Amino acid sequence: MAEPTTAPDAADTAQVRRVAEAAATASRRLALLSRAEKDAALEALADALLAATDEVVAANERDLDRGRAEGMAGSLQDRLRLDPDRVAAVAQALRDIAALPDPVGEVVRGSTLANGLQIRQVRVPMGVVGMIYEARPNVTVDAAGLGLKSGNAVVLRGGSAAAETNRALVGVLRRALEAHGLPADAVSLLEGGHGVVRALMTARGLVDLLIPRGGAELIQAVVTGSSVPVIETGVGNCHVYVDAGADLEEALAIAVNAKTHRPSVCNAAESLLVHRDVADAFLPKVLAALSAEGVLLHTDPVASASAEAAGVPHDPATEEHFATEFLGLEMAVGVVEDLDGAMSHIRRFGSGHTEAIVTEDRAAARRFVAEVDAAAVMVNASTRFTDGGEFGFGAEIGISTQKLHARGPMALPELTSTKWVVEGDGQVRV
Repeated sequence: MAEPTTAPDAADTAQVRRVAEAAATASRRLALLSRAEKDAALEALADALLAATDEVVAANERDLDRGRAEGMAGSLQDRLRLDPDRVAAVAQALRDIAALPDPVGEVVRGSTLANGLQIRQVRVPMGVVGMIYEARPNVTVDAAGLGLKSGNAVVLRGGSAAAETNRALVGVLRRALEAHGLPADAVSLLEGGHGVVRALMTARGLVDLLIPRGGAELIQAVVTGSSVPVIETGVGNCHVYVDAGADLEEALAIAVNAKTHRPSVCNAAESLLVHRDVADAFLPKVLAALSAEGVLLHTDPVASASAEAAGVPHDPATEEHFATEFLGLEMAVGVVEDLDGAMSHIRRFGSGHTEAIVTEDRAAARRFVAEVDAAAVMVNASTRFTDGGEFGFGAEIGISTQKLHARGPMALPELTSTKWVVEGDGQVRV
């Protein structure tokens, strides 16, 4: 999705207003639902998706055919693709959300004052949550499910690459909601070009929260151009640092998994940093293993020497390589003098998403955890675990790399605000 700079015309603005006002009406109905009612609706949505698998896969294949004809990168095709197994996984995510506690009504804190007033801070829905995202059709369903469970209506604007798929998915969800006696406008899909995106970004007072998911250009454009409050989700320039105290077999498995398990997603590692003291022992093995998985390696001078000695294809790493979120089978590899060198590199090039250290030195691990500024820090584990599902949150609405309101994988509690409820028996202030 290109940077949304096009000004909205009257039709764009009218569409967003109509959809957002209908969503606001739906959100007021959702806010009154009990947990049992919401969970039953989520199960119904999951059943409807499974029943419509053929319809959804056929729509997705049309998007993929168009993408291939237009030269879409393989990593983007992977993000876009929905086969029956992936549809089943998306449906299961709705069931997982149903199994989670309902955040709405949770008392965050409370007390009884000396004058007898009872005060409670309770979780409440945001209201209308907008999403602008690229070719990730699973986000369409995750957003609908998390929105329903947290009492929010969602207004979606997916990328044009997934237009047919998103249209099919939202159609299934809206029909299932109506069949279950709930407002179809709990889930809405905006149609149109960049003018509609701009209209959504500037729909302050109609949309309560906006969440962008996609590449750096899209996220930055939404963050800087919106009048609607925005939660910034993560560009993932993630690192794996192999410390002098690492178990090198463990480090090998983690580095390869972090890069190759699913390279097109934001929690895949993009850079590998290796302590100089273990470089000679570790680099030949890890470079060979990564290359065998099809990874294009961009290596600094020390790593290049190891690659040449091992006969592993590589090219010289530049600062641009270390600053890049590849979202594919590419990786920058560098050798650092020590832990401080690794953390300095991460401060310079990291995006605040996920950083990992592999070490048996607990003091080094504690320093890394304390000093590295990221939404998630892994010790002896792959960066691929930064995920709402893996953290036990069910699906996620995104991974926030900002520090206000929400940080890291965002699920149900992060889609709520709070209000203060004060109960008395006639007290007046004196």
